[in-house]
Amino acid sequence: MAEKNRLIKWNLNNGIVFASKFGDMVENRIGNAIENSVLEAPVLEGEPKPKKWYKIPLENGLSGDGSPYHIYFSKGTTDHLCIFLSGGGVAWNEYTAARPVTGGKVASGQPNYYWNNLRPFTQIMNINVGITDLKNPINPFKDWSFVVVTYATGDFHVGDSDFPYQAEDGSEQILHFHGHKNFVEAMQVARRHFPYPDKLLIAGNSAGAFAVPALAGEIAEEYYPHCQDVTLLSDSGLLLYKKWRKTAKHIWKTREETWKAIHSENITLDWYRALYEKFGNRFRYLYASSVRDYLLSAYYNDIISKAYKTAKEVQQIFQKQLEEMVNELIAITPTFHFYFYDWEIPPLTQGGTVHTSVREITFSSRRIEGVSMARWLEDAVNGSPYSIGMKLL
Repeated sequence: MAEKNRLIKWNLNNGIVFASKFGDMVENRIGNAIENSVLEAPVLEGEPKPKKWYKIPLENGLSGDGSPYHIYFSKGTTDHLCIFLSGGGVAWNEYTAARPVTGGKVASGQPNYYWNNLRPFTQIMNINVGITDLKNPINPFKDWSFVVVTYATGDFHVGDSDFPYQAEDGSEQILHFHGHKNFVEAMQVARRHFPYPDKLLIAGNSAGAFAVPALAGEIAEEYYPHCQDVTLLSDSGLLLYKKWRKTAKHIWKTREETWKAIHSENITLDWYRALYEKFGNRFRYLYASSVRDYLLSAYYNDIISKAYKTAKEVQQIFQKQLEEMVNELIAITPTFHFYFYDWEIPPLTQGGTVHTSVREITFSSRRIEGVSMARWLEDAVNGSPYSIGMKLL
């Protein structure tokens, strides 16, 4: 029996090593294919061409691992502007800080919590897909201007600290929670290039979905006070954790008004409640999610059970939490509208549903009740919001 157990352990360890190496190889090959090719967004120099993606390095920006930081930018053919807050995981303590995402960790199923830099591979997470696919003829936002606030800090775009942690190899490292500093730099670029949009969409997926209610007020007050046509969309921003306030105050070191708004384990709900109390119906409020999100349920499972994996039981818990959150959002204001979806990608979603859609191919191509997310969002920004997929709850 002891020999059998050793053999199982040996096979398991070697399987993880193989999967890890394979995952890293795939990521590197994709990154190499993008880098220094026509696929890579060029650095903006001079006047931008319409409907073309550019990369804008920010001198005072910083990724989580201390490497350079940049945003993506596209000038549309209308006066409509989308500020898109990108997702990419979250780090809430020293353990999670020490485990950033790599292709190898994803492939081998090892714990990986956030992207800590902007390597060539991460371009595919930020542009040319879903709402940011400017060449898709059925994307109703293809003519909009975009500022994509990339994400590589693990702090929901709100941090302002330098956090020491011990890496997995035992070395002492610093995670630069500079999300808010990067955001401010990005917004200065946005205001310089797009000073007077007639429509403004503030949207985010995953970690960026949490950031939307945290930063929408700042965007409206400090950068676009004259724009009265503003829509907010959070796509997939639900992760219950009892220590969010402590994390925001002491680890991320957010602005005081940001951490003081957190009163429960639902950080997104608290930020929306604080936003509505201050701004009321200044905005249109939208929330989207898949109903049994395989990735957010894995994060939650890690929080409550120290097991970074999804399962049917925790997916069902997530769905129940989502139902409760919907009721709470409607209690804040009945003008909240929703888009829920139940798409699966076996075996990736492991019995659950996908994680986010607004910046995925499903944004325009898949439908719930005959309506794509693209159509639903287009109607909302044009003043006709409604809800889709409520029966899935």
